[in-house]
Amino acid sequence: MQASDRFNINSQLEHLQAKYVGTGHADLSRFEWAVNIQRDCYASYVGHYPILGYFAIAENESIGRERYNFMQKMLLPCGLPPEREDD
Repeated sequence: MQASDRFNINSQLEHLQAKYVGTGHADLSRFEWAVNIQRDCYASYVGHYPILGYFAIAENESIGRERYNFMQKMLLPCGLPPEREDD
C-alpha cells in the first residue's frame, strides 16, 4: 500500500464520519456508540410502518402508542451516561 492510498482512505473515512454521525471516530466512548445504535434502531422502527405495525401487534398496543413509546425511548435509550473520570 502506498502513502497516497493511505491518505485517500483516511480522507474518505473522515468524509464519512463528518457526513454520518453513526460511523464513529477514535474518541467515541462505548456508551456513545451504543446510544447511536439504539437511536438509529428506534428511528428505523418509527420510520418503517410495517415494522411499527409488527411491534404494535406483538405488544397488543396501537400503532400510535408504539410510535410514542419508541420516540420516548430515543431520549435516553441506554439510561443515564456513566460518570466521567477526569485524570
